[in-house]
Amino acid sequence: MTVTEAIMERRTIRGFTDKEVPEDLIREIIDIARHSPSNCNTQPWHIAIVSGEAKEQLKEDLVSLILSGAKSNADWNRGDNGFTDIYKERQYDCAFRYYDSMNVSREDKMARKELFLENWKFFGAPHAAFISLPKTMNEINSIDIGIFLQSIIMLFTERGIACCPQGALANFPDPVRRIADIPEENGIIVGISFGYEDVGAQINSAKMPRATLDEIASFTR
Repeated sequence: MTVTEAIMERRTIRGFTDKEVPEDLIREIIDIARHSPSNCNTQPWHIAIVSGEAKEQLKEDLVSLILSGAKSNADWNRGDNGFTDIYKERQYDCAFRYYDSMNVSREDKMARKELFLENWKFFGAPHAAFISLPKTMNEINSIDIGIFLQSIIMLFTERGIACCPQGALANFPDPVRRIADIPEENGIIVGISFGYEDVGAQINSAKMPRATLDEIASFTR
C-alpha cells in the first residue's frame, strides 16, 4: 500500500470486532512511528496503550463518571472551542451524518446521549491509546503530536487495523491516569480506539465529505 492509498482508504471506524491486535504488532507500529519528525527533534509525545481487563475497567470508570454528571477537566483546551462559521457548520454536518447513519433523529435526545456515550466505551474496540505531551509545552507543540498521530494512523491502515481518533478521550483524564501509565508531568491531548473493523456494522456506514482543493489551498507565483 502506498502513502496515497493509505490516505485515500483510511476511514474513521466506530464498529469493531473483539479480536485483539497482537502486542508485538502494536509495538512494531509505535516503534516505526517514533521516527516521525518534531520541532527541534523534541519528540514530545508519549503513548499509553490500554487493553484487556484494564480497558474494561477504564470503560466502566469513565461511563460512571460521565453518567454522574461530571464536567470535563481536560488538560488542554477542547478541540471544539472556538468553532465558528464554516467550521461550526462542518461540525454540525458531521454529527448529523453520524446520527443519521444510526437512524437517530435530532429530537431523540435519549438515543443521542446513548450513542454519544459510546465514545467512552471505545466504540467496543479492544484497545485504547492515550497520547500526551508535557504540560510545560503549549498548543503549538501539538503539531508534533498531530504528526505522530498521523504516522500511527497510516501504519494502522497499511496493516489492516481500524481506528477512531478521539478528542473526547482527553476530556476526563483522572480515570485514565489511575489505570494507564501516563507520565506525571504530561497532559493527555487525544485518544485512539483501535482494533479490527466489524465489516458491515451500521455504525461504520457514515461517509464524511471533504472540502475541495480550491477551498483549502491557494497558489501564488
